[in-house]
Amino acid sequence: MVELELSSPAFDDGAPIPAHHARQGGNEVPPLRWSPAPEGTEELVLLCEDPDAPGGTFTHWVVTSIPPEVTRVDDAVPSGAVLGRNSFGDLGWGGPHPPVGDEAHRYVFRVSAVDRPLGLGEGATAEDVHAAADGHVLAEGTLVGSFAR
Repeated sequence: MVELELSSPAFDDGAPIPAHHARQGGNEVPPLRWSPAPEGTEELVLLCEDPDAPGGTFTHWVVTSIPPEVTRVDDAVPSGAVLGRNSFGDLGWGGPHPPVGDEAHRYVFRVSAVDRPLGLGEGATAEDVHAAADGHVLAEGTLVGSFAR
């Protein structure tokens, strides 16, 4: 599998996510940048998951149907992209909101290039994405931010 370079102008890999991206701090979509997808990519998919959440992985962002030529997300998802449902029950970005007093949680951003359209509509979950993309990922990149309250 090819590695996509995934980064953010808002925070470095392993560094804290700025408060204005958190659920109670403005809930602004974090800007992301990634290297071009390899030939054969039909769709890009973006997830953000918190593996440190009590009770198991908590999904903060699901975006599918990102056109393969796109290499960034700024304050909104690209034209043509489809918003999935986060674990808060909302469509789109749901910023970090760990329990008060917890150690900093990790927020794993992942962009995946897949070799076929996944056919997932609005409201798809991270589980839907994982199932549909299984065996079809050509390239992937990850970026980890942290956040504590």
